[in-house]
Amino acid sequence: MESNMIGWFEIPVTDMDRARKFYETVFGIKIEVENFHGLKMGLFPFAEGKQGASGALVSHPDFYRPSETEGPLLYFSSRDVKEQVDKIEGAGGKVLQPKKMISEDVGYMALFVDTEGNRLALHSRQ
Repeated sequence: MESNMIGWFEIPVTDMDRARKFYETVFGIKIEVENFHGLKMGLFPFAEGKQGASGALVSHPDFYRPSETEGPLLYFSSRDVKEQVDKIEGAGGKVLQPKKMISEDVGYMALFVDTEGNRLALHSRQ
């Protein structure tokens, strides 16, 4: 295999401004919003040549619907899961599972719901 299996992700949102503010607050990043022929995308920062996939917040009433219970589970990489967990509720989200050890070999995880109603996760080695 020449690359990791995931090359891009899209997180459905209903309110782009609210979602952008949530992710910028929780992760300390800047999200640029673009409109691609009616498909509004909030682009996550991308580091060329680094590990991991990039993606976007996406708003389109016909094709993208947030869900707390359905669909794949996306894990955001973190230096320490607790850093983001501590910001989630203050940014308008909900913590479903606080920082929890998966195993000593794998590290830690947490589950949360963003301001749009999407269930997502965090992963860190420490």
